[in-house]
Amino acid sequence: MAKATKTSMFLWEGVNRRGQSVKGEVSAANSALVKAQLRKQGIDPKKVKKAPQPLFGIGGGPKKKRIKSSDITFFTRQMATMVKSGVPLVQSFDIVADGVDNLSLKEVIFDIRDSVSSGNDFATALKQHPNLFDELTCNLVESGEQAGTLETMLDKVAVYKEKTEALKKKIKKALMYPTITLAVAFGVTLILLIKVIPSFQDMFSSFGSELPAPTQFVIYLSEIAQAYYPHLIGGLVVLFALFFHLMKTNQGFKDKFEKFLLQVPVIGELIRKAAVARYARVLSTTFAAGVPLVDALESVAGAVGNSVYRDSVLNIRDEVASGQQMHLAMRSTKVFPNMVVQMTSIGEESGALDTMLGKAATYYEDEVDNAVDNMTALIEPMIMVFLGVVIGGLIVAMYLPIFQMGDAI
Repeated sequence: MAKATKTSMFLWEGVNRRGQSVKGEVSAANSALVKAQLRKQGIDPKKVKKAPQPLFGIGGGPKKKRIKSSDITFFTRQMATMVKSGVPLVQSFDIVADGVDNLSLKEVIFDIRDSVSSGNDFATALKQHPNLFDELTCNLVESGEQAGTLETMLDKVAVYKEKTEALKKKIKKALMYPTITLAVAFGVTLILLIKVIPSFQDMFSSFGSELPAPTQFVIYLSEIAQAYYPHLIGGLVVLFALFFHLMKTNQGFKDKFEKFLLQVPVIGELIRKAAVARYARVLSTTFAAGVPLVDALESVAGAVGNSVYRDSVLNIRDEVASGQQMHLAMRSTKVFPNMVVQMTSIGEESGALDTMLGKAATYYEDEVDNAVDNMTALIEPMIMVFLGVVIGGLIVAMYLPIFQMGDAI
């Protein structure tokens, strides 16, 4: 096996064909290869030097971090802006990478740029990173390159990703508050049972009288918590780790859990609206890009975010492929709201399917926003009641003997 060539990061300055001074960074084996690569791009290199390496990642330079979906959204929007402004594609990569703080993302951008510089299409370069760029993004970029409308297509991809990212943030916002509050409540309850209640128990032992039933029950819970709390915490950690492992590795388990979530009050309705919004947004984007409807539905199936809707979209694809009208196929799945079905029907009849789906997507994105606000308003008092019953109940149970002693006196 041939030994991999070691590359380093080089800083360069030069002059392009228009006589403008340009500069950037490039990864290469040596400075000679950097100069050769720049000349291929029509840049006359004036200065090439090795970039200083940060000491153990300390300093103000970019640091290696996990690449998140928001990073990919930022990259897509920046590339759309650069290309739309008339900046050459290869130079756009350098400009975008210059504004990135995540070294991992910067390396990916340079890798894509080098692939494009060597003669590959932009879409081909993106497909070399399947964990970062989904099939839908690659297909849209490929369609834009083939049709000569890359700037328009990149803008559509950026809008699609921004809308998707906004939906994710709204759902996380809705679920984060109750999750954190319940976790804090669990921690406070455990501390009361392990540290505080034993002090009361020692005091009550000197009373010499029978304790009230609620107090006895709380003391019993405290004794269990003191004896088994390491096992309880360890069990919860293992349970959560197993859950996330199954969600990543077991598609059947993930599908059943996603189906279960749709049945949960309030949360299920939020997930349904988010899935419909994704379906309409992605299908509108792909269909407007000129992707055939059957192929577009294939891409949509992987983007709706729920197994029930994924299977429904695949059924729609099969029926459309056999000649069925899409709105009739949607109606037969019984998972899409009547409004979306009607708008799809109007879009098919008028030849403006992408426009009608775009309007449906906007409507349901607003619905998700409203559902998040309503859910937060509904959950807050429920959480306050829960905290009052659990923590307040523990405190009242421990003070009951003292109240009884005061009444006796």
